[in-house]
Amino acid sequence: MKKTPFTEKHIALGAKMAEFAGYNMPISYGGINDEHATVRTNAGIFDVSHMGEFIIKGAQALDLIQRVTTNDASRLIAGKAQYSCLTNEHGGIVDDLIVYCLEENNSYMIVVNASNIQKDWEWISRFNTNNAEMQNISDRTCLLAIQGPNATKILQPLTELDIMNLKYYTFVRGVFAGVKNVIISATGYTGSGGVEIYFEDKDDNADRIWSAIMSAGTPRGLKPIGLGARDTLRLEMGYCLYGNDIDDTTSPLEAGLGWITKFMKNFNACELLEKQKAEGVTRKLVGIEMIDKGIPRHDYEIKDASDITIGRITSGTQAPSLGKAVALGYVENGFSAIDTTVYVKIRDKSLRGKVVKIPFV
Repeated sequence: MKKTPFTEKHIALGAKMAEFAGYNMPISYGGINDEHATVRTNAGIFDVSHMGEFIIKGAQALDLIQRVTTNDASRLIAGKAQYSCLTNEHGGIVDDLIVYCLEENNSYMIVVNASNIQKDWEWISRFNTNNAEMQNISDRTCLLAIQGPNATKILQPLTELDIMNLKYYTFVRGVFAGVKNVIISATGYTGSGGVEIYFEDKDDNADRIWSAIMSAGTPRGLKPIGLGARDTLRLEMGYCLYGNDIDDTTSPLEAGLGWITKFMKNFNACELLEKQKAEGVTRKLVGIEMIDKGIPRHDYEIKDASDITIGRITSGTQAPSLGKAVALGYVENGFSAIDTTVYVKIRDKSLRGKVVKIPFV
């Protein structure tokens, strides 16, 4: 398994470690529920250095991004970021990602999922017919996510950059904890606020930044958080996880991502998706809250009152913030309306749930 620059720190802190996307990653430290509550009420630090980062630059950079992603990157100016996705020729999602505008029309950073780094690199390269400059900087980039309502208050003394007033999906660049050329962005995967910090893995950068954050944060209740709580936090917000809720066979329109699918430009599968929008999708990703006691899990069947299969669960958990079991799943369009009763097959029993509005919290 690959290591991040922080792997030994996780082990020293007693983290339960496991393989994720080829990396030895911390799943939990003191327990998922406690870590989840820490992020919702205070602040936590996640090591997400396994994520992938590509630089696309030059006169043809924007043209390439516009052709391979669904959102309209021409609206980006320096210091702004955008959620988007790559689509294949069938309208399926190759990956979901974030585009950062480093220099308007000329230089961008694309952040992709760890499990898709090679796939995404090859996919984007395939469409780079006008020779935009591409760099895969994944192996030399560190990424820490400091999430929670008190995250920026804890971090502000470590930089002269104004991070407490960062608007959602914007970023600043500068010195942080004595390290130069750090990107601090108001993004994240928890729904509790905070920032993500990108910096180059060279010299003692990783040690300096980790130690500075822990020194500033530990007295104020900041804790290291593992991927287990990252999953429960994102699921409470209804955020999709690639490989579970979205993949090469699900379209952005089916997944409720029509808001990042812009038809005023020509991107891969644009015509197919525009037709799908006009005709309507046959299935939709919905939020489900369980009425009966039971926890839905990935790939469990969703049934109607006549025990006919109408869909499948893609992600499910006992939501720590709610004390209820919730899930995401695709259902036939006729069963996607809010408050529709559905049944989830759990251990040979069909247990009641209802379609609810996302986010769950």
